Amino acid sequence: MKPGIHPAYGPVVFRDSASGTVFLTRSTMSSDKTIAWEDGNTYPLVDVEISAASHPFYTGTARVLDTAGRVERFERRYGAR
Repeated sequence: MKPGIHPAYGPVVFRDSASGTVFLTRSTMSSDKTIAWEDGNTYPLVDVEISAASHPFYTGTARVLDTAGRVERFERRYGAR
């Protein structure tokens, strides 16, 4: 890797604003906000709108759309060609 062209890669805390879940990981993101973590160190804090802790696909609350019924209703309204 060329020196001086890559962003800094280090520990960052992400907080899910939808569920309040916080997790520590490594990232190139940075932030002016900081948070004291369980290990006593202070890390940059990045707020995210949604994560695996609150996304419907990962929590099992995703809705399945009835596409077959929608197609049949469309064909009844406008006729099959």
